[in-house]
Amino acid sequence: MLEDIDVCEELCEHPLAVQLAKAEGLSDDDARHLAETFRLLGDATRVKILQILSRRELCVCDLAAATEMGQSAISHQLRLLRGARLVKYRKKGKMAWYSLDDGYVNMLLTQGIEHIKHR
Repeated sequence: MLEDIDVCEELCEHPLAVQLAKAEGLSDDDARHLAETFRLLGDATRVKILQILSRRELCVCDLAAATEMGQSAISHQLRLLRGARLVKYRKKGKMAWYSLDDGYVNMLLTQGIEHIKHR
């Protein structure tokens, strides 16, 4: 049966492997934070924003034009991304300029794109 493929046919735990898995595993807080990051990345608009920002810093007006969305919709998405520390912004006069928060965000995005292109 197809349902039985994902289970062991015999219950037999390996204590050392279990101990190592627990020791090397994420804490509950870290797992929650990572799941929240992936939840935010589960939205195509936010992924497009991150991909655009991986190339260059842009102001909200330019992001809105590049994504063909309104500024308020883009601002809402940027607020969520900023809250998750995926993007950062700086004010210059009346303009708000956005960029990726750090190189890890770019690496995460790049690896995700490579993964889907690899298929």
